[in-house]
Amino acid sequence: MTAVPSPPAPPTARRRPEAVARVGLYGLLAANAAVVAVFFVQAGFGANALLLLGRLTGLYAALLMAFQLLLVARLPWLDRRIGMDRLTLWHRWTGFGLLWTLLGHAVFITLGYAEMSSMDPVDQLVDLAETVEGVLRAVVALALILVVGAVSARRARRRLAYETWHFLHLYTYVAVVLAFTHQVAVGSSFTASPAATAYWYGLWGAALAAVLAGRLVLPLWRNRRHRLRVTAVVPENDHVVSVHITGRDLDRLPARAGQFFLWRFLTKDRWWQANPFSLSAAPDGRTLRLTVKAAGDGSAALRHLEPGTRVFAEGPYGAFTALHRTRPDTLLIAGGVGVTPIRALLEELHGHAVVLHRVNTEADAVLHDELRELARAKGAELHLVTGPPVPDRLTPGELSRLVPDLTDRDVYVCGPPGMTAAVLRGLRELGVPKRQIHHERFSLAG
Repeated sequence: MTAVPSPPAPPTARRRPEAVARVGLYGLLAANAAVVAVFFVQAGFGANALLLLGRLTGLYAALLMAFQLLLVARLPWLDRRIGMDRLTLWHRWTGFGLLWTLLGHAVFITLGYAEMSSMDPVDQLVDLAETVEGVLRAVVALALILVVGAVSARRARRRLAYETWHFLHLYTYVAVVLAFTHQVAVGSSFTASPAATAYWYGLWGAALAAVLAGRLVLPLWRNRRHRLRVTAVVPENDHVVSVHITGRDLDRLPARAGQFFLWRFLTKDRWWQANPFSLSAAPDGRTLRLTVKAAGDGSAALRHLEPGTRVFAEGPYGAFTALHRTRPDTLLIAGGVGVTPIRALLEELHGHAVVLHRVNTEADAVLHDELRELARAKGAELHLVTGPPVPDRLTPGELSRLVPDLTDRDVYVCGPPGMTAAVLRGLRELGVPKRQIHHERFSLAG
């Protein structure tokens, strides 16, 4: 095992990367909201109150739509500092705001014109769609956003395969194009001044460019450069397998221990499936390794991959890395196959580390021999905690017994959702500062 050396843990006085990124995003959104308000005022108030509300909600809907694109663009700078899971959560909540502002825009505009013409609101909407350029496109865009919003609700999302949900979600981009052409056609603030026109073209252009760069151009370029292939498939036990991958110039791939990729194995029956799997060893510039538990048809099929199989990988993604350390020492808590990024992190980390590996039985302790060797080499403490899920074996009392100084450590937690939630509650009860707790949901966007 060869680890890529990393610098010592940063001092606590250093600004947290996540905080810097959050402030940057909030500031960007606030600045654009102020600019939109200025252009709204410049366009004038020569309309009734309902039409003014309709214009204002429409403008902020356009701004939120552009912000949505930025959140899902998977830009490396943002992803390393905030993490795909949190960016996806923000995307979800921004989507609710977008949905309500679009509905408000449609309702206020329709009622405003109906008040002026004395028409029934439904007849007024039909008349606008038939006679005003761009309105029909806006109605179609709203319908698409409503459909995407419906399938993204938790209950509906759980019933859909990721591939189905993702295909439906792609219609959001159609809605974006339709909404933009509607704004160009009838938006009074869009044409109020050359500055306003330049601003809106620049905003939409930057948002779409971010998506194209992060979701298409960068993955294609990296895969063409690195040409990844499977070199070996090694069973770890009856249910877990490790896949070893190599390629060209892997020393120039900006991957860190704790991160994950979206992996596509280019066989005839798997090329269309993308699965998020963490690196289970620190990148060494020559090979990559992922270790996967058979939790479904896709992950179970990895056992049958042939050496030489081409791989298309999107990433690296995730903020579950040493970049976010605030203390010299660490506590690493792994549950089940969640040990994969923990094992990789241990390989890279400097300073004293304590590792808690939580499993039902010793037979479930995947990669434990490697953990033991690493712990011995790095002077770390390793505790294997076994037993059934109930009662919980990682109670606050047990955590403080095993690691008396845990409030002075960074804590990394990765495991099944139930275990992770329980451990996070315990850490809060024990007074571990939030900035020292690091966890990430390793899953596909959405």
